[in-house]
Amino acid sequence: MPIQILMPALSPTMTEGTLAKWLVNEGDEVNSGDVIAEIETDKATMEIEAVEEGKLGKIVVQEGTEGVAVNALIALLLEDGEDASALEVRVDAAPASAPAPEPASEARVTPVSAAPVSAAPAPSGERIFASPLARRMAQQAGLDLANVAGSGPNGRIVKRDIEAALGSVTPAASDVPAPEAVPSSIASVPMLEEGLEPAFDFEPASTMRKVIAQRLAESKQTVPHFYLTVDCEIDNLLALRKDLNSRSDDYKISVNDLIIKACGVALRRVPAANAAWTGNGIKRYHRADISVAVAIDGGLITPVIRDAGGKGLETISSEMRDLATRARDGKLLPEEYQGGTFSISNLGMFGIKQFDAVINPPQGAIMAVGAGEQRPVVRNGALAVATVMSVTLSVDHRVVDGAIGAELLAAFKTLIEDPMTMLL
Repeated sequence: MPIQILMPALSPTMTEGTLAKWLVNEGDEVNSGDVIAEIETDKATMEIEAVEEGKLGKIVVQEGTEGVAVNALIALLLEDGEDASALEVRVDAAPASAPAPEPASEARVTPVSAAPVSAAPAPSGERIFASPLARRMAQQAGLDLANVAGSGPNGRIVKRDIEAALGSVTPAASDVPAPEAVPSSIASVPMLEEGLEPAFDFEPASTMRKVIAQRLAESKQTVPHFYLTVDCEIDNLLALRKDLNSRSDDYKISVNDLIIKACGVALRRVPAANAAWTGNGIKRYHRADISVAVAIDGGLITPVIRDAGGKGLETISSEMRDLATRARDGKLLPEEYQGGTFSISNLGMFGIKQFDAVINPPQGAIMAVGAGEQRPVVRNGALAVATVMSVTLSVDHRVVDGAIGAELLAAFKTLIEDPMTMLL
């Protein structure tokens, strides 16, 4: 009997993903350990390997398909001695440990030689087979699936069928959807009614954007944030950076590298701030693993510098460059962006003076770093000019009280303004 290949869970929070690319074709021989496909999760693009050996008999989920649920059937592998006739079986369910994928539970898998057939609209009262994404698109657009012909396996309605139907239907004035019920496809939408709303583009949320929306909404709704801001003079820091970078061409220390180091050392000095809320207690970490926010297409990701306080600046700089590059290429492994104990978000390079960041649960705090800029300061009663950087700490009050947060910022400020001390 053919072996079912299921959509893997590539991280603890993954519920669905995009089957980005098949690296094998139907009929190819597959060995255990061969990379067979690329899966896009909410954070990265990852390769999946075959666990069994055989011939790829049938690709059930085509590359480019979005919203594929974890444990959904994506392909069938023929065992030794089986041919295409073995594919003419009913796939009743996925393994008992996971929910069965919707199409596989009711549809027959066609032989590998059969071509997809565009099905006629379903007769009234007959069950309509459609992907979850297609159903959502149709519901949001007010489209009756009974009037849509499916071009997927066994006549299943998929995303392209909804887009084609929406492109060919001109609704009556009474059927025009409300602004919140726009089609889930990237399209230029005309004004719904003269004077009511301007034209706009609608882009469906990516998996990453959905996870960001869910986690940050949950954070603001359930985590009692409070904020502490301090101004740091960074002229000595800039001078140290310039001196270090002039000593060798083998590294290029950034201001952000120095901030990561200072944050790691400050958390060593104030370990009570390096903590997380568990629901029934506080987890206090022995090591500062700093999550650093990196902007990528469609969202952001937080690669982690492990034991930032215990590493040298050259090591931090090298690791951060590598992690940021692979983050933008979607090549990070889950262990490289999960498990941080504290976060830093630096928008100084965009000229942002000061901002309040949202805590990334279950972490207990996040530091928002603004731009260094020339400001007037008072020294010994006289006016002077210094390069000043504003830093705001967002704190989970269930984990860290105001005095602890203030102590952490004071330690950080001392290290930033006298940076040689962080190297001791």
